[in-house]
Amino acid sequence: MHTAIPAWYGARTKPKHEHIAAANIKKHLNLEVFFPKFRLKKNTRRGLVRVVEPLFPGYIFVQCVIDEKVGEIQHATGISRMVRFGDRIPSIPDAIIEELQTCFGTLETVTVEHQLTPGDEVSVASGAFAGLNALVLKQLPAKNRVQILLDILGRPTSVEVGQENIVLLNKTLADLAPFMVVPARQEMLRV
Repeated sequence: MHTAIPAWYGARTKPKHEHIAAANIKKHLNLEVFFPKFRLKKNTRRGLVRVVEPLFPGYIFVQCVIDEKVGEIQHATGISRMVRFGDRIPSIPDAIIEELQTCFGTLETVTVEHQLTPGDEVSVASGAFAGLNALVLKQLPAKNRVQILLDILGRPTSVEVGQENIVLLNKTLADLAPFMVVPARQEMLRV
Protein backbone atom coordinates (compact mmCIF):
# COMPACT_ATOMS: atom_id res chain seq x y z
CA MET A 1 0.00 0.00 0.00
CA HIS A 2 1.53 3.29 -1.14
CA THR A 3 0.65 6.76 0.05
CA ALA A 4 0.88 10.24 -1.44
CA ILE A 5 3.47 11.23 1.17
CA PRO A 6 7.07 11.36 -0.13
CA ALA A 7 9.34 8.70 1.31
CA TRP A 8 12.90 7.51 0.70
CA TYR A 9 13.57 4.59 -1.65
CA GLY A 10 16.67 2.76 -2.79
CA ALA A 11 17.60 2.73 -6.46
CA ARG A 12 20.16 0.32 -7.95
CA THR A 13 22.51 2.02 -10.39
CA LYS A 14 24.53 0.69 -13.26
CA PRO A 15 28.11 -0.16 -12.20
CA LYS A 16 30.13 3.01 -11.41
CA HIS A 17 27.19 5.24 -12.42
CA GLU A 18 26.02 6.41 -8.99
CA HIS A 19 27.06 10.03 -9.62
CA ILE A 20 25.48 10.07 -13.09
CA ALA A 21 22.19 8.63 -11.83
CA ALA A 22 22.07 11.07 -8.90
CA ALA A 23 22.75 14.07 -11.13
CA ASN A 24 20.14 13.01 -13.70
CA ILE A 25 17.41 12.44 -11.13
CA LYS A 26 18.13 15.79 -9.46
CA LYS A 27 18.27 17.69 -12.74
CA HIS A 28 15.56 16.06 -14.86
CA LEU A 29 13.09 14.80 -12.25
CA ASN A 30 13.71 17.51 -9.66
CA LEU A 31 13.74 14.97 -6.82
CA GLU A 32 15.84 14.95 -3.67
CA VAL A 33 18.68 12.44 -3.90
CA PHE A 34 21.06 11.32 -1.18
CA PHE A 35 24.30 9.79 -2.38
CA PRO A 36 26.86 9.58 0.46
CA LYS A 37 30.51 9.37 -0.53
CA PHE A 38 33.85 9.25 1.25
CA ARG A 39 37.31 10.46 0.22
CA LEU A 40 40.40 8.46 1.11
CA LYS A 41 43.94 7.70 0.04
CA LYS A 42 44.41 4.56 -2.02
CA ASN A 43 47.55 2.84 -3.22
CA THR A 44 47.35 2.27 -7.00
CA ARG A 45 49.80 1.39 -9.77
CA ARG A 46 50.36 5.12 -10.21
CA GLY A 47 51.20 5.47 -6.52
CA LEU A 48 49.21 7.03 -3.71
CA VAL A 49 46.09 8.85 -4.95
CA ARG A 50 43.04 10.42 -3.30
CA VAL A 51 39.80 8.86 -4.49
CA VAL A 52 36.12 9.45 -3.84
CA GLU A 53 34.05 6.29 -3.44
CA PRO A 54 30.35 5.76 -2.72
CA LEU A 55 29.46 4.58 0.76
CA PHE A 56 26.94 2.19 -0.84
CA PRO A 57 28.43 1.16 -4.21
CA GLY A 58 25.71 0.69 -6.80
CA TYR A 59 22.94 2.44 -4.83
CA ILE A 60 21.47 5.89 -4.30
CA PHE A 61 18.52 7.07 -2.21
CA VAL A 62 15.64 8.99 -3.79
CA GLN A 63 12.81 10.81 -1.99
CA CYS A 64 9.52 10.78 -3.86
CA VAL A 65 5.93 9.61 -4.01
CA ILE A 66 6.76 6.24 -5.51
CA ASP A 67 3.45 5.66 -7.33
CA GLU A 68 3.96 8.88 -9.29
CA LYS A 69 7.69 8.56 -10.10
CA VAL A 70 8.67 4.88 -10.26
CA GLY A 71 8.62 4.71 -14.08
CA GLU A 72 10.59 7.93 -14.52
CA ILE A 73 13.21 6.91 -11.95
CA GLN A 74 13.71 3.45 -13.46
CA HIS A 75 14.27 4.98 -16.89
CA ALA A 76 16.65 7.72 -15.73
CA THR A 77 20.16 7.55 -17.14
CA GLY A 78 22.42 5.55 -14.82
CA ILE A 79 19.61 3.69 -13.03
CA SER A 80 19.32 -0.06 -13.36
CA ARG A 81 16.15 -0.60 -11.29
CA MET A 82 14.43 0.24 -8.03
CA VAL A 83 15.24 -1.94 -5.02
CA ARG A 84 12.39 -4.45 -4.73
CA PHE A 85 11.34 -7.37 -2.62
CA GLY A 86 9.13 -9.38 -4.94
CA ASP A 87 6.65 -6.93 -6.42
CA ARG A 88 6.98 -4.49 -3.48
CA ILE A 89 9.25 -1.42 -3.43
CA PRO A 90 10.01 -0.87 0.26
CA SER A 91 10.55 2.59 1.67
CA ILE A 92 13.54 3.39 3.86
CA PRO A 93 12.65 4.89 7.25
CA ASP A 94 13.33 8.63 7.44
CA ALA A 95 15.31 8.09 10.66
CA ILE A 96 17.93 6.02 8.80
CA ILE A 97 18.42 8.63 6.07
CA GLU A 98 18.48 11.44 8.67
CA GLU A 99 21.18 9.60 10.65
CA LEU A 100 23.29 9.21 7.50
CA GLN A 101 22.73 12.85 6.56
CA THR A 102 23.78 13.90 10.06
CA CYS A 103 27.00 11.94 9.70
CA PHE A 104 27.74 13.28 6.23
CA GLY A 105 26.41 16.81 6.62
CA THR A 106 25.41 18.87 3.62
CA LEU A 107 28.44 17.97 1.52
CA GLU A 108 27.56 14.26 1.30
CA THR A 109 31.32 13.53 1.16
CA VAL A 110 33.35 12.67 4.24
CA THR A 111 37.13 12.62 4.18
CA VAL A 112 38.42 9.50 5.87
CA GLU A 113 41.74 10.12 7.55
CA HIS A 114 43.30 6.93 8.75
CA GLN A 115 43.92 6.86 12.46
CA LEU A 116 47.25 5.11 12.75
CA THR A 117 47.99 3.25 15.95
CA PRO A 118 51.04 1.24 16.96
CA GLY A 119 50.82 -2.23 15.49
CA ASP A 120 48.84 -1.23 12.37
CA GLU A 121 50.05 -2.85 9.18
CA VAL A 122 50.90 -0.37 6.43
CA SER A 123 52.29 -0.43 2.92
CA VAL A 124 54.87 2.10 1.76
CA ALA A 125 53.41 3.70 -1.37
CA SER A 126 56.33 5.84 -2.53
CA GLY A 127 59.97 6.56 -1.87
CA ALA A 128 62.92 4.25 -1.42
CA PHE A 129 60.84 1.62 0.39
CA ALA A 130 57.86 1.62 -2.02
CA GLY A 131 55.98 -1.69 -2.10
CA LEU A 132 57.21 -2.92 1.26
CA ASN A 133 54.86 -3.72 4.12
CA ALA A 134 55.65 -2.54 7.63
CA LEU A 135 54.24 -2.15 11.14
CA VAL A 136 53.58 1.24 12.72
CA LEU A 137 55.72 1.87 15.79
CA LYS A 138 54.51 5.40 16.54
CA GLN A 139 53.03 8.45 14.92
CA LEU A 140 55.04 11.69 14.96
CA PRO A 141 52.31 14.30 14.37
CA ALA A 142 54.55 17.34 14.83
CA LYS A 143 56.64 16.25 11.85
CA ASN A 144 53.73 14.64 9.93
CA ARG A 145 55.82 11.48 9.90
CA VAL A 146 55.40 7.90 11.08
CA GLN A 147 57.98 5.59 12.57
CA ILE A 148 57.60 2.13 11.01
CA LEU A 149 59.32 -1.21 11.38
CA LEU A 150 60.53 -2.67 8.07
CA ASP A 151 62.10 -6.04 7.41
CA ILE A 152 65.26 -5.10 5.49
CA LEU A 153 67.57 -7.98 4.54
CA GLY A 154 65.93 -10.23 7.14
CA ARG A 155 66.49 -7.74 9.94
CA PRO A 156 63.84 -5.51 11.59
CA THR A 157 64.75 -1.87 10.99
CA SER A 158 63.05 1.25 12.35
CA VAL A 159 62.52 3.96 9.70
CA GLU A 160 60.75 7.34 9.67
CA VAL A 161 58.62 8.11 6.60
CA GLY A 162 56.20 10.85 5.65
CA GLN A 163 52.62 10.00 6.60
CA GLU A 164 51.54 10.73 3.01
CA ASN A 165 53.82 7.92 1.80
CA ILE A 166 52.02 5.08 3.57
CA VAL A 167 48.67 3.36 3.18
CA LEU A 168 46.89 1.54 5.97
CA LEU A 169 46.27 -2.14 5.19
CA ASN A 170 43.59 -4.54 6.41
CA LYS A 171 41.10 -1.85 7.40
CA THR A 172 37.61 -2.04 5.99
CA LEU A 173 35.05 0.73 5.83
CA ALA A 174 33.38 -0.88 8.85
CA ASP A 175 36.63 -0.44 10.79
CA LEU A 176 36.84 3.22 9.74
CA ALA A 177 33.15 4.05 10.29
CA PRO A 178 33.54 5.17 13.94
CA PHE A 179 36.22 7.66 12.86
CA MET A 180 34.00 8.94 10.06
CA VAL A 181 31.11 9.88 12.32
CA VAL A 182 33.07 11.37 15.21
CA PRO A 183 33.04 14.97 13.85
CA ALA A 184 29.30 14.80 13.14
CA ARG A 185 28.60 13.44 16.62
CA GLN A 186 30.66 16.24 18.18
CA GLU A 187 28.68 18.80 16.15
CA MET A 188 25.42 17.32 17.46
CA LEU A 189 26.63 17.54 21.06
CA ARG A 190 27.56 21.22 20.70
CA VAL A 191 24.08 22.23 19.54
